Amino acid sequence: MATVHGFYTPKTATGRSSLVPAPPWYYSGDLLTVEYRTDPARVAELLPEPLALAKEDPGAVAIIWADWQSCSGGKDELLDPVRAQYKECFVVVRCSYQGRTYSRCVYIWVDKDFAIARGTHQGYPKKLGSIHMTRPHPFGAAAPRIGEGGVFGATLAAADRRLSQAVVRLREPSETNGFVNGHPMAHNRWLPSIELGGGPALDELIVTGAASFEGGQAWKGDAEIELFDAPTEELAGLAVDEVIGGYYRQVGVVWNGGTLLESGTSGAR
Repeated sequence: MATVHGFYTPKTATGRSSLVPAPPWYYSGDLLTVEYRTDPARVAELLPEPLALAKEDPGAVAIIWADWQSCSGGKDELLDPVRAQYKECFVVVRCSYQGRTYSRCVYIWVDKDFAIARGTHQGYPKKLGSIHMTRPHPFGAAAPRIGEGGVFGATLAAADRRLSQAVVRLREPSETNGFVNGHPMAHNRWLPSIELGGGPALDELIVTGAASFEGGQAWKGDAEIELFDAPTEELAGLAVDEVIGGYYRQVGVVWNGGTLLESGTSGAR
């Protein structure tokens, strides 16, 4: 009987084909964030038990575009950039669990398969999408600077449909790049049973966060954002009632596992 190896599928005799290596995972990237308020009832629809709406500002939403370079501990990916670079757009709300406020990613799109695999492990509901955002650069007229007067655009599409577009005009330094995505993440890890009609084979409520974090100066400013309906997407259900603001920040993050809060309690179907 063969012994197979690898943190993730496909598992082989050497483990070299595994879609993602074992954590820790390292990330360096640029984040463009737009925060706004929607109807709290629309947020509540996305929170499975035992999660509830956050007590303060329950309708607050953050849509975050990210341009990442990532690697594992050996950093081999950095010399083969197709394995390291990807973009994503994720939608974050806040929720409450046992009296504590958490952030939660309710939608997320990425443009690489390895990012989907990592998200499955972390409880992020990742799907494939097309993500683009203006890149900053300190020289020339073809890019904005990260600072006063910098103007950044971003778009999100999936299955050939545009789902969102945004513009952020930076005005002044900020202590943070927003408040919605400022807590540990409360996520669910789900896997349906292979038997028809069976309950979930995996049903976990977990919490994760950065094992370490560093970031450059955050900037804030005015933001415009539009959401568009699509046949197989529901982002537009989190309709924009009031824009809070926009942010830009460069960050570095290390992710190295999470903690199980509950299992078998979400009633997932």
